[in-house]
Amino acid sequence: MSREALTPLSDARLGAPHRGHAVARTPVEGFEGLSLSVVIPAFNEEGAVRQTIEDVRKEMDATGVPYEIIVIDDGSSDRTMEIARSTGVVVDSNQVNTGYGASLKRGIRHAQYEYVAIIDADGTYPARYLPAMLKMCRDQDMVVGDRGAAMKNVPWIRKPAKWVLNSFASFLAERRLNDLNSGLRVFRKSELVPFVPLLPQKFSFTTTITLCMSCNGKRMIYTPIEYGKRVGKSKIRPVDFLNFVILVLRMTVLFNPLRVFIPLGLALMTVGVLKFIYDLFLDNLSETTIFAFLSALIIWSLGLIADMISRLHLRP
Repeated sequence: MSREALTPLSDARLGAPHRGHAVARTPVEGFEGLSLSVVIPAFNEEGAVRQTIEDVRKEMDATGVPYEIIVIDDGSSDRTMEIARSTGVVVDSNQVNTGYGASLKRGIRHAQYEYVAIIDADGTYPARYLPAMLKMCRDQDMVVGDRGAAMKNVPWIRKPAKWVLNSFASFLAERRLNDLNSGLRVFRKSELVPFVPLLPQKFSFTTTITLCMSCNGKRMIYTPIEYGKRVGKSKIRPVDFLNFVILVLRMTVLFNPLRVFIPLGLALMTVGVLKFIYDLFLDNLSETTIFAFLSALIIWSLGLIADMISRLHLRP
């Protein structure tokens, strides 16, 4: 059911978000008791934002469930906000370019329903997957669109970096993370709220959600989706890969620190043992051997302290 906004004159002048009146409908079979808030972050997406909104409406109207569409403009310099407002959806703005994550957090705060979906405004994620993902989320905390083989539309120069990042994150999270930063997902708002202080303002928002959910035992599944060619230019820069790696390490140290400190300590202990065996042949125990053993003990001690802090921080 579409929640089209009726624009009072005062709200139109102030540019404030507003909501329309709900029209009662009967959900189709399988969607009983469900509702959805769809958050669309947009920055200079005048070429695709209208089509994205129309696609979401078309798919959600067919389900008969209560829903709303929330567009957050991230300080666009084109007609993105004007076009979004002309469609009658809820529209808010960061006023200045604050970041992808900031837009999503603002949109999630506006959301009035327990189930929240996020989808990019650049035409890369088909809205037709939303109904099925919403239905799957009835028994999950988060459902993520897995781009998988559809990542053929991603520039080849970014594919190795994505593979390294996904593999590294999967190792640290102790589960396979098919798509670390997919921009199409449905989740329970109540499950996300405890992690809001950890969510960054920039593109690493979706990466952080994935790590928060996977490292804290939340129910999360992937579902295959197609990934289209974006309309307009990508806003991701090469330096963002390094930021993603640092983020993965930071989140893992916060939620599962022993996954980092134990292997690191074992590596230093192995170096110490090998050097010790070598020193036995020379009949001369070197400072390097002692330093390696002590470093391993220090790393393990820090890991145990970090694990204790993590458990205290995350306990109910």
